[in-house]
Amino acid sequence: MDDETFWALMDELSRRPGGRHERLEWLRGALRCGSAAEAVEFQARLEAACAAVATGALWSAADRIEGGLCSDDGFDYFALWLVGQGQETYRAVLAAPDALADVPEVRALVGRPLREWRDEEWPEWEELDYAAQEVFGELTGRQDDSPEAFYEALDAVRGTWADPEEDSAVVAVAARTGTPRLDALFPAEAGS
Repeated sequence: MDDETFWALMDELSRRPGGRHERLEWLRGALRCGSAAEAVEFQARLEAACAAVATGALWSAADRIEGGLCSDDGFDYFALWLVGQGQETYRAVLAAPDALADVPEVRALVGRPLREWRDEEWPEWEELDYAAQEVFGELTGRQDDSPEAFYEALDAVRGTWADPEEDSAVVAVAARTGTPRLDALFPAEAGS
């Protein structure tokens, strides 16, 4: 699976009707149309896209939205959620974390106490991380031992790719400009 195919899936996923469960079912169906190797390649591309999100500026932005409650795992799930928003939103937010202020799902949370957010409203999407592994197990008939087999295949794919380089210019701009619009939408004292 090449980068273009991966992002075409993410773009379609972001436009699909229904909640996250229905959208994940669609993604699993799309992955089932390919091979087990393509499911593994999808996961490798998903992980690479998430790794690019791991900047201090984006962690601060996610933490701001989540009222200071963004844990290590929560940030990993935030990265998955961001990739699931599609390529245009993903790239805009990587370039300027304050662009999160324009994302409809983020704007829907403004002014609402965290305790009132439904699980599906949080800008986190842990389940997206398991779709390729589930499909791999189905396609190989190895559901019982699929985690080990899947991760062996994933390690083999990762070994053939160069590590993604962090765009230091983007990170420097994001750190310098901050997130004034996001800060205004989610004032620190309004967290809970």
